[in-house]
Amino acid sequence: MNDTEFHTRATAILDAIEAQADHWFEQLDLDVETKRNGNVLNLIFESGHQVVINSQAPLHEMWLAARSGGFHYKFDGQHWKDTRGGLDLHDLLSQICSNETGQQLVVKL
Repeated sequence: MNDTEFHTRATAILDAIEAQADHWFEQLDLDVETKRNGNVLNLIFESGHQVVINSQAPLHEMWLAARSGGFHYKFDGQHWKDTRGGLDLHDLLSQICSNETGQQLVVKL
């Protein structure tokens, strides 16, 4: 993947997550606030806990930081895979958001 492709994919991921969080707030009445500054998206939950998702262009990685730790993801051609063998980005983010809101949520990237 070249830099342009990475930037396009990273922007699409952040856009998708932000749109889903806005939908949860508006349609499901879940208290999830989004704050975005360039390539950094913060999800802020009612509990005050935050999740930060950002792109790391030089490495062509997406990073996620949450109470459960920090995670790095590389695109394998189909999915964003944890560089240490954990859950894919969408699966872990779905799990974190579900735990924070108390409702089963599925993040689609």
